[in-house]
Amino acid sequence: MSSRVLGLVGSGSGGVEELLPRLIRPAQEQGWTVAVTLTPTAGRWLSKSGALTEIEGVTGYPVRVEPRSPDEKSPHPQVDCYLVAPASANMVAKLALGIADNQALTQVNEAIGTRDLPVVVFPRVNAAHARHPSWESHIEALRRAGVRLVYGDDVWPLHEPRSAPGRELPWSAVLDAVNAAVPASR
Repeated sequence: MSSRVLGLVGSGSGGVEELLPRLIRPAQEQGWTVAVTLTPTAGRWLSKSGALTEIEGVTGYPVRVEPRSPDEKSPHPQVDCYLVAPASANMVAKLALGIADNQALTQVNEAIGTRDLPVVVFPRVNAAHARHPSWESHIEALRRAGVRLVYGDDVWPLHEPRSAPGRELPWSAVLDAVNAAVPASR
């Protein structure tokens, strides 16, 4: 059996700094090959902290932030499942509307339209984001498109802005959703 390939896409939201210890390494321990793409903001954050280089060392692939030129071959293997975690409110809205204005959004929007390619999204938002009049329509648009959402009070109760949630992000639930989308025994 060949290794499953997870296309991990991170955006500029709380938790992106935990991708390596909380998501990448556990996914690798469960048999996933992980290829990472970040939004420009997340890329700047992780580059500044040095985590970008560390992620590249652990995964064996470059972290993609910028699009490649048309004559360049993709540096990542073919993906079996995309995971967007953490997904900022901006990322969720743009995915729901089909806006692809950076490499991360381009990859995931294409995946949403690809038959038999699972997409899992963990919206890392607060209660104010969820009360925005457009929020529910964005969530419903993603559900209608077949996106698997790791979302709801049973998974991650939302907190008010500027109040720390005081708990770890639901990394195991996120990884469980990915494993359910593409079982190891496929």
